[in-house]
Amino acid sequence: MYEMKNLARLSALKRTIPDTMAAFDAFGDAALAEGALPRKVKELIAVAVALTTQCPYCIEIHSKEARSAGATDLELAETAMLAAVMRAGGAITHAAHLFPAAERIAQAAK
Repeated sequence: MYEMKNLARLSALKRTIPDTMAAFDAFGDAALAEGALPRKVKELIAVAVALTTQCPYCIEIHSKEARSAGATDLELAETAMLAAVMRAGGAITHAAHLFPAAERIAQAAK
C-alpha cells in the first residue's frame, strides 16, 4: 500500500492545480532551507513529525534527507524517542480532562 512509487500519482495534482502545487513545493523548500536551524536539524525535526503523524512516505523521505545532511544512527534514534515521548505526552496531558468529569460525577452522586 505504501510504496514510494505511489508518490508519482501526485503528478495529477500538479497537472490539475499547478500554481497551488508550485506554491506548496516552494513552501516546503523554504521551510527546509538552511537558516537559523541547520538543514540536518530541520530534517531531524521533520523525521520526528513524520514519526508522530505516522506518515510512511515522510519517514522515508526525511530520514534519507537527514542522513544526507549528516545525521547519524544515534541522532535518528534520539529523534525517534523524542517523537515517542511527545506522542505519549499528549495522551498523558489529555488525561487531565478525565478528572473534572469524575469530580462532576462524584458531586452529582452526593
